[in-house]
Amino acid sequence: MYTKEQEETALTEFVLTGSVYRVIQRLGYPPKSTLYRWLEHKQAGLENWHGTTKRDISGRTHFGCTEEHPRHPSAALKLEILRRCFENGEDVEYVSRETGYSRTSIYKWRRQYLKKGAAYLMPPKKDIKRLQGLFNEEDNPHKSSPSEVVVLRSQIQELRLEVDILKETIDVLKKDPDADMSGLRNQEKAAIVDALKNKYPLPVLLEKLNFSRSSYYYQRKKQKQPDRYSSLQKTITSVFQANNSYYGCRRIHEALRKQGTIVSEKIIRRIMCENGLYAMQPRTRKYNSYLGEISPAVNNIIDRDFHAEKPNKKWLTEITEFALPEGKVYLSPIIDCFDGMVISWSIGTSPNAALVNSMLDKAIAQLSPNEHPIIHSDRGCHYRWPEWICKRKQAGLTRSMSRKGCSPDNSASEGFFGRLKNEMFYGRQWIGVSIEEFIEHLHRYIIWYNEDRIKMSLGAMSPVQYRGSLGLAN
Repeated sequence: MYTKEQEETALTEFVLTGSVYRVIQRLGYPPKSTLYRWLEHKQAGLENWHGTTKRDISGRTHFGCTEEHPRHPSAALKLEILRRCFENGEDVEYVSRETGYSRTSIYKWRRQYLKKGAAYLMPPKKDIKRLQGLFNEEDNPHKSSPSEVVVLRSQIQELRLEVDILKETIDVLKKDPDADMSGLRNQEKAAIVDALKNKYPLPVLLEKLNFSRSSYYYQRKKQKQPDRYSSLQKTITSVFQANNSYYGCRRIHEALRKQGTIVSEKIIRRIMCENGLYAMQPRTRKYNSYLGEISPAVNNIIDRDFHAEKPNKKWLTEITEFALPEGKVYLSPIIDCFDGMVISWSIGTSPNAALVNSMLDKAIAQLSPNEHPIIHSDRGCHYRWPEWICKRKQAGLTRSMSRKGCSPDNSASEGFFGRLKNEMFYGRQWIGVSIEEFIEHLHRYIIWYNEDRIKMSLGAMSPVQYRGSLGLAN
């Protein structure tokens, strides 16, 4: 398929570039198998074509080069091969044939580089010792002068030190192999020195890490001092556990401030992380009560305006589901937009009319004669049955409904369910807990939510505390 002129052009280009990949890239032909066949035919015709041996064409060295193939390549050579294969996009087989190193070796170097960094591409210590031993052999044809031997040994020792420091950075400090060594903090440098001081002289380590002797001994002294946050750690743990492990660093910060303890929120976050004090926040599919348009829908009067100037002006309601090993539990609350207080709630094992009607009766019983709030819900069937509509009409409540399948229209209610489940339900094992025990636990949480739980939007007060500060009846 190719003319004699094309074959000669490709072979000449190979002599100039010394690369099968570059020949194909520049000329656009031939396939690599064809080019290798042309090279073999040329080799068979000319035993020493342009000074090239059969070993050269097979890829052991660059074409036209008589240099011996190194058994133990340097780190720089390995990095160059990896750059050509995985940055420039050259075919691994091309590079393997040209350099003389197998594809298995190239992929092994790549795994070492990705896992441990460039330092681990250097020859192993046993090979360095073997090379170092050559300097003492009397019959070594390349015997170096004593000064050169000293320089080479110094370089080898320097490389060993760099590798050991990098290894301790990975193992002790748990840092990435490509981490910037110049950005280490003094505390981290002291940890590396302590790990290597039995292997290397202290002055050598300090000089390599650019770490002064006074700073090192200061860190040593600091490590022996007792932790000044030990008592604070116990206080944070007790506050976290006293609030059923629901609080994050912001609410613990406010709780400590109320107790008279002034400390940075960053310190609280660090102490919580060190002691594994986390507020769990997984997600799951929510319960949906929509059964279709079973009655005429009403307008969305709230229209995502969940702000209220005083209590009992805007109410929100919805149903949420708790899936337990023993069965399912449903919660139906009414939430006041004024401060997020749960006005009334009912809990049951079935999302039926009795669940929402009993909740509504308890909420209406708390209203004064002149209070007629707007009650906003989704388009669930519970809020479109005749009994619900009748109870609402008798109490003078104004109905408002979200649009179909639009949860942001009732986002304040959704937000309450999210906080409740993140703090109380998710991340806990409910195996062996009966339905009755869970319902009691849920009752206690809502009471705690109203009376004690800090709400940042209320000035770090609970809804009951907030209404008390304003002189309002709960």
